[in-house]
Amino acid sequence: MGLSKTEIFTDRQNQIALFGKVFGHPARVAIMDYLFKIQACVCGDLVNEIGLAQPTISQHLKELKHLGLIKGNVEGTSVCYCIDHENWMHMKKLMIGFLDQDILSESCC
Repeated sequence: MGLSKTEIFTDRQNQIALFGKVFGHPARVAIMDYLFKIQACVCGDLVNEIGLAQPTISQHLKELKHLGLIKGNVEGTSVCYCIDHENWMHMKKLMIGFLDQDILSESCC
């Protein structure tokens, strides 16, 4: 398999691709939906809420945290996760700008 050659693309293009990839799995979308729904940090309810095994949930949380869409705080023996609103707004602005581009010419195909 070839390299992705991300260095030939702009930071904006790479960021948009990463955000698209992180939402490419319905479990991560479900996790974000749940965090927005409860409007609070969650410390362990995700396994029951989403219906996947703890290691699977942990991997999805890791991906969301890596991109900064969620943040985690250690509370006792567990990690509590919530939306990182500043990074969410950055992602939202970037994606809206990308998705709101108009087609400049209708003469193609």
